[in-house]
Amino acid sequence: MAFTQHPSSIIETQAIGDGTHIGAFTHVGASARIGANCFLGAQVSVGEHVQIGNRVSIQNGACISDGAWIEDEVFIGPNVTLADGGFPRPTSPGARTGVTIRRGAAIGAGAVLMPGVTVDVKARVHSGAVVTLDVPPHAIVTGNPARIVGYEDVPPLTATPWREPPQAAEVHPTGVRGVTLHRLPYVEDLRGYLSFGEVGRHLPFLVKRYFVVFDVATREIRGEHAHRELEQFLVCVHGSCNIIVDDGENREEFELDRPNLGVYIPPMVWSVQYKYSRDGVLLVLASDVYKPEDYIRDYNEFRALCAKS
Repeated sequence: MAFTQHPSSIIETQAIGDGTHIGAFTHVGASARIGANCFLGAQVSVGEHVQIGNRVSIQNGACISDGAWIEDEVFIGPNVTLADGGFPRPTSPGARTGVTIRRGAAIGAGAVLMPGVTVDVKARVHSGAVVTLDVPPHAIVTGNPARIVGYEDVPPLTATPWREPPQAAEVHPTGVRGVTLHRLPYVEDLRGYLSFGEVGRHLPFLVKRYFVVFDVATREIRGEHAHRELEQFLVCVHGSCNIIVDDGENREEFELDRPNLGVYIPPMVWSVQYKYSRDGVLLVLASDVYKPEDYIRDYNEFRALCAKS
């Protein structure tokens, strides 16, 4: 089954998959490639060296500029602009300035994606957003410039099992493999407040390193990686921040909002920290010294490794 096109469309390429429909007054450049079972609405502009996967829907008036790379099952709303880098063109082999949209992502009406931006797997860009930085997997972004306001496929914020800070320590399992919430000891007297943790009693591993994250702009995110072997224990010792944990199948989001609440993150769990309060200070205790090779920074690689285990 061949592709279909409106008589007013201008199609300069032969590389179009079966079942694809191209609407009225749409123009497709000579070096573009379009997969099977796609829909391109009316007055869509597809530039040169554009790669479009299978089952992609591009609505009326969208501008897909030169060099864009769009993977399978992407939705692009009306009047979206995927900007290119203009001139001069990159001269190094394989260099691209076009926008990349990964599998399953959705771009709302009127959004603008700046040159070189990547919208990762199943991310969501709200209508009218101006995206100037890469969007992580499953992230939801909005605004100008766009910022992360949540994550797809994450249940509503998980309620912390303890609202009051009694002295007794306690461990609470979560729905993400190996991740646990910890209520640490809490002592109050006339001299002030104290919370602490002891290795082997409250902390589930021997601590070999710590680092502190602070002065994070509320729109910024940290983490966005997993570890092959490293264990971590996170406590927001001042202010608050939100933690998303992901084992490749299940995700949960927690708010760390008091210094006697910690979360244990085992190896092979993807973690993101965001929504920092202005005074947020996150203490991270780690089971080993810094080893770059222990990091998994690509979500697709992480999912593939999870599937093998």
